[in-house]
Amino acid sequence: MLDIKFLRENPDVVRENIRKKFQDSKLPLVDEVIELDRKLREAILEADGLRANRKTLSKQVGALMGQAKKDPSKLEEAEKVKAEVAAQADRLKELEALEDELREKVTRIMMTIPQIIDPSVPIGPDDSANVEVARFGDPVVPDYEIPYHTQIMESFNGIDLDSAGRVAGNGFYYLMGDIARLHEAVIAYARDFMIGKGFTYCIPPFMIRGNVVTGVMSFAEMDAMMYKIEGEDLYLIGTSEHSMIGKFIDQIVPEAELPYTLTSYSPCFRKEKGAHGIEERGVYRIHQFEKQEMVVVCRPEESMDWYEKMWRYSVELFRSMEIPVRQLECCSGDLADLKVKSCDIEAWSPRQQKYFEVCSCSNLGDAQARRLKIRVRGEDGKLYLAHTLNNTVVAPPRMLIAFLENHLQADGTVTIPEVLRPYMGGTEVLVPKK
Repeated sequence: MLDIKFLRENPDVVRENIRKKFQDSKLPLVDEVIELDRKLREAILEADGLRANRKTLSKQVGALMGQAKKDPSKLEEAEKVKAEVAAQADRLKELEALEDELREKVTRIMMTIPQIIDPSVPIGPDDSANVEVARFGDPVVPDYEIPYHTQIMESFNGIDLDSAGRVAGNGFYYLMGDIARLHEAVIAYARDFMIGKGFTYCIPPFMIRGNVVTGVMSFAEMDAMMYKIEGEDLYLIGTSEHSMIGKFIDQIVPEAELPYTLTSYSPCFRKEKGAHGIEERGVYRIHQFEKQEMVVVCRPEESMDWYEKMWRYSVELFRSMEIPVRQLECCSGDLADLKVKSCDIEAWSPRQQKYFEVCSCSNLGDAQARRLKIRVRGEDGKLYLAHTLNNTVVAPPRMLIAFLENHLQADGTVTIPEVLRPYMGGTEVLVPKK
């Protein structure tokens, strides 16, 4: 969320940023919020003046009442001043109600105006304009057929979608046997990988309150993703980033403690609205999955350095498991409204002979910190807003697709890279059951 003062002083910059994000329908909001902000400041100024004047008049009433004991004519004068105080009290009540109304309108509009994107972000309307930056590892297309990922899992008796459909509906799954163990091995390895990078391991709440939800994401994302608990002010998290950033809500942290580098495990729950093609069936786009996340809270001048480190950690992790990946820079139209800069790490799919997303790294600047009031006290005693970043370490159901396709052999076996073997009881090869 932008600072209203910044918008007030730089309306043309805000409008140009809206155009860069291809959200022209939001352009009228700039003038609307400027006018609302003007009325709000006028109401605050008038209310402050009335409060100061009431104090003066109240003292005057006290003095007149004292004088009335000797001069009865002062009593009438005191009553007139009392009536003026009462009238001002009524007006003050109106102004305070108006302030609340205007402040709510300003806040709601400001939460829909997108964050100013970094100058390095490529300009484009949607993900078709995202830009490949670099590839890591050579993508290989074997000379034998790579089945669909659920078929590979089924050969190990490792997945049951039919039973999950009867129990919970579409978008759910049972993982079993070697595939379930592989899933947990990847999670455990990712956890230890990030601990090795100096991150603190966390298991956060899997439900968060509404004020945290609106603090970490846009209204559009909230509607498309979040499951609400009926009758309670609680939502199931779509990613542990939500509760990890929420951990710092309304906090003032000492500058000397920054950066906070955290890696968190959680189940994730998402609506995943809309129709999906065949490549997004199976365990690619689902309502429930597990994920290891990385989150950084830092000083503003350090956030771009952390952004670079974080996406490179993802590359290093996937390459250690012998999976080719590429970095894809997200264009302006593909950025969520709170993001300053973002990139995807995509894994190679030998079956599709193309890359698909497995990690998303984002720098949100001070957007989440402003909404959640996450402030830092500098050495000089002054307060400023922290910057927040997040990145997927690994989300195994989707990552399993890349893993199985890249490690599947012609005889149907799946090789286990060396880094995962300690988490698989020393197993080097998975042998299919059928």
